[in-house]
Amino acid sequence: MSSSPPPNDHNKRILVIANETCPSPTLCRQIRDRAGDDSEVLVVAPALNTRLRHYVSDEDAARRQAEERLARSVDSLAGLGLHPRGEVGDADPVLAIQDALVDFPADEVVIATHPEARSNWLERGADEKARARFDVPVTHIVIDVDADTTGQ
Repeated sequence: MSSSPPPNDHNKRILVIANETCPSPTLCRQIRDRAGDDSEVLVVAPALNTRLRHYVSDEDAARRQAEERLARSVDSLAGLGLHPRGEVGDADPVLAIQDALVDFPADEVVIATHPEARSNWLERGADEKARARFDVPVTHIVIDVDADTTGQ
């Protein structure tokens, strides 16, 4: 499902939507390979929560966990020479993309998911919905975080 990276462009803006795959060394390297020297990267980690916690408006733990993943991801990307920033987004990845595109007009959206058997986002068709909804190239990258221990 992953496509090969396009040639490096200067001043490219890449929007990355990732949850548990966010701090993956493999994902960070793939983002670096897609980006140019002066590229900006915005990583959005949706604050995922259980239905019960969402129902009772208890989202503090989900936001805190997303912020921790974002901090590791931003540090890793900065260590690779990129200019990243991160923010916590809506639990729905398509809405998180929509919200982010308001202030960050991306040249490309990258959706990072677990492999198909473990990915709720793929089950709900997040990548296909994003392609249909946004007039920006959407790339899907599969990251197996259990196998991705290199560089951590």
